[in-house]
Parts: sequence; structure tokens; C-alpha cells
Amino acid sequence: MKTPLILAAVGGLIALPVIAQMPKEAPGAADPSRVTAGTYKADPGHTQVGFNVMHLGFSYYRGLFGDISGTLTLDPKAPDKAKVSIDVPIAGVVTTHEKLNEHLKGADFFDAAKFPTAHFESTSVKVSGTKAVIAGNLTIKGITKPVTLDAHFVGAGKMFNPMTKANSEQVGFEATTTIKRSDFGVSYGIPLVPDAVPLTISVAFEKPA
Repeated sequence: MKTPLILAAVGGLIALPVIAQMPKEAPGAADPSRVTAGTYKADPGHTQVGFNVMHLGFSYYRGLFGDISGTLTLDPKAPDKAKVSIDVPIAGVVTTHEKLNEHLKGADFFDAAKFPTAHFESTSVKVSGTKAVIAGNLTIKGITKPVTLDAHFVGAGKMFNPMTKANSEQVGFEATTTIKRSDFGVSYGIPLVPDAVPLTISVAFEKPA
């Protein structure tokens, strides 16, 4: 009985320095004036692509892609010149069911062994206030098609990251779009599972302060 208590105490002592360095309030805010120019890298721990699909007319099921990498280059004085490049590891797809995860990774759907990464590259950005329309090319299973993202600014600010032990500037956005999966060679189950797939993209970018 003593061992779990000892482990809990040790774990608490290890966590104390991290907790002590955490800010007293959220360092980010929906204030565009906080955004500074430069090239930011996607934070893989806080960046996700989510999908939502109707299953056989009975229910919706949802899934996520994570561990995403990429860059954002922007200048608040010339926001329409921003450029975004994102890579999504397909093998990281998760739902709430392991067998479904494996099926999605397989040849019926994404064929992750052959096509391990999906890629998005922006071609234009049109900014209006805190919203933007981002046009670009999406590549899935080696097939590239144009897509348009409706994005909005979430927040920006500076913070000390207790995990990386470094100061950074952060900026976050959320975007939505709908793609036809058949355009990318992912046609299994249509029309029992719809062709149109809504996507929600939440991206946190950071750069050294």
C-alpha cells in the first residue's frame, strides 16, 4: 500500500517546478496586434485535423489526425502574402475504435503504408479582419486537388513553455472545409458512407521569442 503513495508523492514533487512556472492567466488572446512577423512552426502537440462522417444513416462518427508539422510565414502589415504549408501523418489517424483505426489506415481508405503523409500548400490568402479565405492544394494518396479553407484567428501571445524550457511567440487559427474523398481515391463505402467529408483544422504555430 505504501508504494503507490510514495510514487504519487515523487510524481507530485517532479510536477511542482512545472506547475510553478505556468502563467497565472492564459497568455494568448484574440488580439491581432499581438501577432509579429516571421516564420512559425506548427506545434504538433496542439494541432489537429478532425473529420465528421455519417455512418450508414444511423449516427455520426468522428476522428482526428495529430502530430502535425508545417510552417506559417506571415507579416501583419501584409497579411495577404501569408503562406502555409502543412504535413499530416496518415498513420496517426484515431477514432474511438482500434479496428476502425486500422481499417482507415489500410488500402480500402488511406493506404498509409504507401502514402504516409497528406500535404497542404497554400496558393493564396485573402484576409478580412480576423477571418481569411485560404486557397491551396491538398495532396492525399498522391492525388492533388485544390481546396479552400475558411479560417479565423483564435489568439496570439508570448509565453514560456515549461515543457521545452523556452520562450516563444504563439499564434492560433481554426479553419473548416469540406472535401470529396473520392477525389483523392478514398471511395470505399460510398454512398453508404458519404463522399463529402467536413474537416475542422485547429493549428497552433510558434516561433522563438
